[in-house]
Amino acid sequence: MNTHAHVIGDPIAHSKSPLIHGFWLKKLGIPVKYTVQLVKKDGLAAYLDNSRSNDDWVGCNVTMPHKQSIIDQIETLDPLAERLGAVNTVVRQDNGSLKGYNTDSIGFLEPLAKTLKTDHLFRMARILGTGGAARAIIAALADKGFTLVVAGRDPEKARALLDELAPQGEHHAVHLFHFAQPTDFTFDDREGCLDLIVNASPLGMHENPPLEFDWSHAPPGSIAYDIVTNPIDTPFLQGARGAGHPVINGLAMLVGQAAIAFEAFFGVAPPRNHDGELLELLSQ
Repeated sequence: MNTHAHVIGDPIAHSKSPLIHGFWLKKLGIPVKYTVQLVKKDGLAAYLDNSRSNDDWVGCNVTMPHKQSIIDQIETLDPLAERLGAVNTVVRQDNGSLKGYNTDSIGFLEPLAKTLKTDHLFRMARILGTGGAARAIIAALADKGFTLVVAGRDPEKARALLDELAPQGEHHAVHLFHFAQPTDFTFDDREGCLDLIVNASPLGMHENPPLEFDWSHAPPGSIAYDIVTNPIDTPFLQGARGAGHPVINGLAMLVGQAAIAFEAFFGVAPPRNHDGELLELLSQ
């Protein structure tokens, strides 16, 4: 028996998911091998067909560019994945059928949990990016009472995402270039308010150009949150710290969403009491 699971995508060699799941599997003594699997766009159907018939295959995590295209190739969806129109976790059922989940929303919110327990006079998030991860973040923050500004290279796509995922509230869509240029806008009193600046795009990822964001657009006290994990300390986060903002790096979301996927795969919660050790490994 060679029980195994994958993380699939293109590119995929950089993924830290095998380290995370492998760490938890070892701590719990579960004999499963979790590895990366390069799957190109035109190879997704064949990968799923082969896996569907393999009793030793537990499932896979899904990253770019498959989070949305995979939906048409699996049998059932968890309600949240159906709402978001994006899947990042696929689990093989006992009958060989595949069920899709989205753990990004909950994983994204995990490092914000303590902050969100506080009542705020106003919550605003500037979300930079309109891809699969942005879908989960838009829905998650709208559900937590944020007014959203979504920026993308195509503002019409940003507007469509807001209309689909956050139809309530006065949200705004702008071009990504809007935040690249300095502003002399004077922010009002932010006491009692919560402001987030979120890089939900792959900009700043290894071999990608950096995200151009001028920190004059960030209200005082804004939390900067970058979902990129390679590198961990992105130019976006460096710029935020230089402007005096607290930061959250992509490892927080990565571990949070992986924990939910792990339980879906193996029917047991990961040993989160070892998070400090895990984060140290991931930071090396």
